[in-house]
This record gives sequence, C-alpha cells and structure tokens, in this order.
Amino acid sequence: MEKIVFVIPDMPGGGTERVVALLANEYSRRGIPTGILLFAGSERAYPLDPRIEVVSAGGPSDGSLSVRIGRLRRMRQYYRENKNCQIWAFSAMGTVFSAVAAFGQKHFFLVSERNDPTRYDHRRIRDLCYRLAKVVVCQTEDAVKSFPSGIRKKSVVIPNPLEPKEEPYAGAREKRIVAVGRLNAQKNHRLLLCAFAAFAKEHSGYVLEIYGQGELEAELKALAGKLEIDSSVIFKGFSAHVLSDIKTASMYVLSSDYEGISNSMLEAMALGLPVIATDCPIGGSRMYIRDGVNGLLVPVGDAGALAEAMGQLADDPAFGERLGKEAVKLREELTVSKIADRFLALTARENGGKPQGGNNE
Repeated sequence: MEKIVFVIPDMPGGGTERVVALLANEYSRRGIPTGILLFAGSERAYPLDPRIEVVSAGGPSDGSLSVRIGRLRRMRQYYRENKNCQIWAFSAMGTVFSAVAAFGQKHFFLVSERNDPTRYDHRRIRDLCYRLAKVVVCQTEDAVKSFPSGIRKKSVVIPNPLEPKEEPYAGAREKRIVAVGRLNAQKNHRLLLCAFAAFAKEHSGYVLEIYGQGELEAELKALAGKLEIDSSVIFKGFSAHVLSDIKTASMYVLSSDYEGISNSMLEAMALGLPVIATDCPIGGSRMYIRDGVNGLLVPVGDAGALAEAMGQLADDPAFGERLGKEAVKLREELTVSKIADRFLALTARENGGKPQGGNNE
C-alpha cells in the first residue's frame, strides 16, 4: 500500500491545513500509511493521528537561497527514502519544491490548487511544475478554467471535506456577528469593519468578533478605532474550538476578495448559522450558497451591500433561521469519508489500478 505524503508549508492553522489534517487522519484511520511533509515550519495547530509521520524539511526561507537549497536537499532525501510514496502537494510552492526535489524519481504526483490561480505571482514556473503532475485537483470549475489548456485537461474538481464536531444549533441567537480567517489582505476585513460601522448605526447592541491571526491585526484595530467601533469589535485570535465559539452567533460573514472554497464558511453553514459571503473569485461561495435560500451573496468590495445584508438578517431572524436550516444539508454532502474516497478513486483511476484503503463501512 503506497504511502500518501501531503506537502504544505506549515500547519499553523487555516483552511488548507484543516483539509490536510482531516484527510490525513481519515487515511491513517483506514490503515493507509500517511505522512505530512512541511517545508517552511513545524507547527501543528490541528490534532493528528499519532500514526501520521510529520517531517519538517526546514523553516521559513525569508528569501535565503541557502535555506531553500537545504530544504530541497532534505525533501529529495525524504522522497528517496520513500521511493514508492505518492506526493500530494497542497500548495503552489509545495508543488514547485517537490517537482525539483523529486526530479528523476518516480512518484505519483498530485497537485491540489487551494486558491484563486490567477492571483499567483509566478504563474509560468507554477504552470511548468503543474504540468509535471499526474492530476490537478481544483475546488471549482472557475479554477479549472483559469489554467492553460494543458493543465485543464488533467484537472478535476473535488470540494473540501467537512467534519463539524458541533451539532447544528437552532436556539436563540446572540447579538454577535462572527468572521473567521487570517488577518491578511485577501480576507478584506477592512470591508467588514466598514460595513459593520454602517450596520451598527441602525442596529445597536451587536458586537463583531473576528477570529484569526495575521499581519494586519494592528492596522485593523486602528481602523476600528478610526471608525469609532472599537468598543464593539473583538479580535479573538486563533481558536482551536472556533465552531463551539461561533455557533450561537446571529450570523457569519465572509468578506474576502478571492477564495478557493472557504472552509470556515462551509463549517458555519453546517452549524446552521445564517451566512453572508462575497461572491468572490474563484466561485467557491456561489458553488454552495444559493442566494436567499441557504445564505446570502453580496458583491466583492461593496460595503453598502454587505451592511444591507447584515441588516436584513438582524431585522428578520425567522429568515435567517430558514437559511440556516437549508445550509445544514451540506453536512451529508461533504463528509470527510466521501471526499477522501473521491481522492482515492482519482489516484486509482490515474494509476490504472484499484482504490487503496477504500471506505467499506
């Protein structure tokens, strides 16, 4: 049985890391040898089955050529020692480093594109390495369409898995608006703060809780002060039990400029939370949200539309409850077991063989 090796920079918390942890734990539970190769750190924010081999090939390079060369040497040695392993790269840079490190070796090579492919700065290098992969897994059809034809031909769409450990909540909701995501430019928390400032003028008593860490924390706190909403905005940092933290909130908001598929958005929907999301590239939000049926979509960058949607849910709790009840149906569609099976079926098809470790439960 071939070992599956996930390749990602680090595991400090985030959507990609969460997906890797879920899939790795599922495969390990099934008895499939599983490893995680980290190439830019050694953190582990999510619990992992003790049978999973976790190896760090180095820390952040900060642009250092010598650090990158050392990283490549350690990755190449790992691939040589695990000559029959399958390489599943869950980051663009992981794909590039793995393509170089495993050059001349024979490995099944799978790439999982986790974001908007048009936002990557070094697309020529990325595309060259993606062409070396046997298969490219994308999260949406829009992502597939953004690649050159040679990559499109080997691309398939597999969504993210869900493992909500909290049961759907249907009780009284608190006057809390929640957002979950790294504090970086992509997530556009500035838009969220501006929308909340407009919303709060008409809806008193609400607080905005922002879960996540990132380089923009100080800047966002300063903006909250400038907007005179700092007393109603709470920066919660990283939480290992975020679903429990947010389940009684009035609504969840995703304000991103672009996304692959937001795991936190899907998890909020699976909890029965009324969800508002920007209709951002590459289509992950609209892939799962039917506007007005199981959530609300608003245009990217439109603070007025976001504030209006927040007001709609605040003014009509029964409407929000209906959205949440429809959203809960995603729980069955995106189970970890079903998504793990789809990855295994794909690798078996490309290998011309039989799925390894299939779920026979």
